[in-house]
Amino acid sequence: MNRIFLKSAAIAFASVAVSLLLTLIIVPAMGFPINRTIWLTSTVCPLALAWIATASTVWQSDRLKSAHRELARAHAQLAAAHRRLSEKASRDDMTGMLNRESFFAALDGSRRKSDRGALLIVDADHFKAINDSYGHLTGDDALLLIASAIQRGVRGGDVLGRIGGEEFGAFLVGATEQEAKRVAERIRREVELIRFRPVDERTVPLTVSIGGITCGEDANVSELMRAADRRLYEAKHRGRNLSILDRDISEAA
Repeated sequence: MNRIFLKSAAIAFASVAVSLLLTLIIVPAMGFPINRTIWLTSTVCPLALAWIATASTVWQSDRLKSAHRELARAHAQLAAAHRRLSEKASRDDMTGMLNRESFFAALDGSRRKSDRGALLIVDADHFKAINDSYGHLTGDDALLLIASAIQRGVRGGDVLGRIGGEEFGAFLVGATEQEAKRVAERIRREVELIRFRPVDERTVPLTVSIGGITCGEDANVSELMRAADRRLYEAKHRGRNLSILDRDISEAA
């Protein structure tokens, strides 16, 4: 309010000064004497009009600026809420990993940036037996432990997703064959070390089978998934709690 008053006063007095200057020039030039009425008119009218007009203009300008600030703040809040919703929509509610659709989108994006890497499919062994014996809530607890073990086993920057009920995907960005084998074995070992005691302090073993494939230059996501799935099936067929990884699509065929 003080700013509006001072700005209005400055403009009003400037208007009076201009009005008086014009009066001193124009009135004598027209052959009229400068009397009290002319002095009063030249002073009061511009003073009142300029003050009112300026105060109104400055007030409206301040309101407009305040509205713009509120609009910008609301826009920022809306953008933040949209980001949170998008992030939530891309995540699996239980594990916090990427959901199936988002994982494959991230995998496809990573493949476009670099041909090098490896895809692992991690599947919990005998998981139906846990659900049947102890119930689905206990099964969820076991699944969370497995998900945490997978996160401990991968490297920073690798892409993780829950792609099925008890099936997870991991894309090891830039990994060589040997690096991929080490990560797969580390995941398998991390899960094997879990001491899961759902009831009566009895330990229920948790294990996973892992199938993997390193990326060929021209392999697409569907081909990689099929190849990794074949190696996962092989690991299951050979007794579970195994990790099997191939070098490229041609060797996985």
